[in-house]
Amino acid sequence: MPKILVLYHSTRGHVEAMAEAVAAGARSVDGAEVDIKRVEELVPEDQARKSGYKLDQAAPIARVADLNGYDAIIVGAGTRYGTAASQMRNFLDQTGGLWMKGALVGKVGSAFTSTATQHGGQETTLIGLIQTLLHHGMIVTGLPYAWEGQQRMDEITGGSPYGATTITGGDGSRMPSDNELEGARWQGRYVAETAKKLFG
Repeated sequence: MPKILVLYHSTRGHVEAMAEAVAAGARSVDGAEVDIKRVEELVPEDQARKSGYKLDQAAPIARVADLNGYDAIIVGAGTRYGTAASQMRNFLDQTGGLWMKGALVGKVGSAFTSTATQHGGQETTLIGLIQTLLHHGMIVTGLPYAWEGQQRMDEITGGSPYGATTITGGDGSRMPSDNELEGARWQGRYVAETAKKLFG
């Protein structure tokens, strides 16, 4: 049965909530084993607390070596200036040893993100994460239009064919909507189903 890792970085809990929804979707696939881990926070603790970071996240800190033990890896991070937060980039930049060994070749990869605004770089962030997964030789899945929630016009919502997204608002006060969480669950389920077909 496929082993799936949801790997994320979350500053204020938005991506953490999406990660939990992604994991719930993956767990809905019979036999899937799913772990949630987060990358290390790089901002000094006193500064993070002053800035309102959510530091009480339950997920354990991931190690680069952990990645080799999974059939699928779903990566989530907030957007900073149109690319993934530096905490996630820092973690991924340490995976060169895995790349040299081809350790992730043939595994399933996917990505999700958050931005403050509707046009704050969701798709560029996802494409950047997907590029890294492709460099590792992973088989990338997105969030197909088979999930119709990303085509809604009756409310502001995240969602992209490249992966699930949420919009936080400029002050970070907007948590993921029911529709955005459903997109995350759909993506998690889709990744798990794909991994199950490949790895049994």
